[in-house]
Amino acid sequence: MGLCRGEVQLTTPRLLGPADVRRLAELCGIRPTKQRGQNFVIDANTVRRVVRTSGVGVDDVVVEIGPGLGSLTLGLLEVAAHVTAVELDEVLAAQLPSTIAEYAPDQAAHFDLVTADAMQVTELPGPTPTALVANLPYNVSVPVLLTFFERFPTIATGLVMVQAEVAHRLAAGPGSKTYGVPSVKAAWYAELRLAGSIGRNVFWPMPNVESALVAWTRREPPGDEAQRLRTFAVVDAAFAQRRKTMRAALSELAGSGPAAEEALVAAGISPQARGEQLGVEEFFRLGQFLTPA
Repeated sequence: MGLCRGEVQLTTPRLLGPADVRRLAELCGIRPTKQRGQNFVIDANTVRRVVRTSGVGVDDVVVEIGPGLGSLTLGLLEVAAHVTAVELDEVLAAQLPSTIAEYAPDQAAHFDLVTADAMQVTELPGPTPTALVANLPYNVSVPVLLTFFERFPTIATGLVMVQAEVAHRLAAGPGSKTYGVPSVKAAWYAELRLAGSIGRNVFWPMPNVESALVAWTRREPPGDEAQRLRTFAVVDAAFAQRRKTMRAALSELAGSGPAAEEALVAAGISPQARGEQLGVEEFFRLGQFLTPA
């Protein structure tokens, strides 16, 4: 089918392969460091799989945290309306616009870059974000994700690539061996699910750990900000010593064992229960009855 008068044929972004990634890294004069969890994706098929699994479409404004050399960024620009990348490394951030101009020139106008620590970002340029897709550094993946959940409520869906152990913790439900603080706090904001595993050989350098995908959909939180803070305080106390009963685990927070037991009974929770048995709604309910000491 021919183009209508006035239409412009846009060139599809070219995705990075192993040689491209190494060339760009050499151009930047960087060597990936374990300290910042830098493992760059070198496989275009993996990028396409991540983007496809994320469900991002032509109406989405995507936030990407830690774009690195731009492998995933280019894949997102292929399908999304707009991509805003947040990069801490100043050298990587300085190179990224040139990479977009070279590999996705027709999409460059639909790209914004924020050079900052993602944990410190409180606002984003460009259109209001609707999705978050990222290959998150292993050492900061949970706090970064929770921070963006809290600060950007318009982000309704997302997909993150994280260390497999972290992925299982995020997606775990009550009763699971991997269920803990990250599971409950993430569940306050969203419904999370495992969305596949990622082989080590698609990264450069090859990491020492397995990776996995976690997809999520925003849910209405159980309560307001004050109630969230109270609930999270209970969650932290409940999992500080996993083997303790809730009565024992919450005695310091409540001021005494009897006060903790009174709050538990009022919330309809057995004082002998343990934190790993409770869902986010039960923690929320308990937070409303528990008056911190």
